[in-house]
Amino acid sequence: MKHRKLKNSELVRLDEKEFLEAKKTPLIIILDNIRSLNNIGSVFRTADAFLIEKIYLCGITATPPHKDINKTALGATDTVSWEYAEDTLTLVEKLKATGIQILAIEQAEHSVMLEDFQPDKEKKYAIIFGNEVKGVAQQVVDASDAVVEIPQYGTKHSLNISVSAGVVVWDLFCKMKFV
Repeated sequence: MKHRKLKNSELVRLDEKEFLEAKKTPLIIILDNIRSLNNIGSVFRTADAFLIEKIYLCGITATPPHKDINKTALGATDTVSWEYAEDTLTLVEKLKATGIQILAIEQAEHSVMLEDFQPDKEKKYAIIFGNEVKGVAQQVVDASDAVVEIPQYGTKHSLNISVSAGVVVWDLFCKMKFV
């Protein structure tokens, strides 16, 4: 059997208006002091692919419009809702007060491995991804409802933040069976 690659015109995708009106996956992404503009753009693209409700860009995390974010976002900054928050901890406390469950994506004592984490389909989650060198700030980890860890079996101790976001968002999207 041969597999012919589909042309973009053959892919069933929402247009920008349909995306904005579509029911969103009850996930919020928080980027805690991300340095790389390419990583930020990649997270926007992942958020678009899985109809993520919103992205919060915190601390030193750059905001659109920026040519280096746009290079990897490919227009997703126009579809995915986003907001800047100066302080991640203040944002986390605000979201928790509204009933949103906060998950730090980090390697920590007593973390839950991603494959073992089972989201409650009745709840909304905010998932926090941290700085490329320092990870999620300890005070933000402390304020989180849970810490979820991506298991790794090789010699390196971390994944690129945009890869981590893709892995976690896909896993939670599948487990929540939103669509």
